[in-house]
Amino acid sequence: MNQRLQSHIFWGPHAPLSAMTGGALLIMASQRLAFALFCAWGLIWVFSLTALAYFSAKDFMPAKGRPVILLFLSSFICSVYLLLAAFLNPLLVQTAWFFLILVPPCCIGSGILEQLENLDPGESLPRVFLEALCLGLLIIALSLIREPLGLGSLSLPGGPGGIFELFSSEDPGGFFPVRIFSVSSGGLLLLGYILAVFRYFRSQYTGTEDEL
Repeated sequence: MNQRLQSHIFWGPHAPLSAMTGGALLIMASQRLAFALFCAWGLIWVFSLTALAYFSAKDFMPAKGRPVILLFLSSFICSVYLLLAAFLNPLLVQTAWFFLILVPPCCIGSGILEQLENLDPGESLPRVFLEALCLGLLIIALSLIREPLGLGSLSLPGGPGGIFELFSSEDPGGFFPVRIFSVSSGGLLLLGYILAVFRYFRSQYTGTEDEL
């Protein structure tokens, strides 16, 4: 069986926190929960439909230049997602489109399509979906730390401004946010601590030490 399919979806060598192919996306999309939810749906959409299109037409694709074709294909699928989202929440798309363009390179850069191309679609498509879901959930989890600590708020997609805040630091009795967590440097700092904890628990889970 394919080694990628056998590896653990979270602790394995191809997991988002192990490979870090979506590191930039983790930082940029986790600034607010609304952005993270928007990005998570985009990840599932792009990964799943790109894999479905690829596994259906891989016999007709030339071997030379295939990554470029896949990048254009995934970018088109991402554009369709942005277009559909613009009908539902145009203001959120205007605010958050810039990190959605990182989803297609993340999909192709993960190498999952090439590594699962010889498998049955019934095995490979669920794996692609789970890897996209895992990365999306990590972005959401990081946003649940960064937004309350950095901005003193918690937001959801919707509302007249594109984002609806469940609470805000401007509310009476609210706490003072630590602004560094809302910027990229704070996100990198927090991600570094999360990676350290992740490596420790992975070594406990797998019984092996990380290679430096």
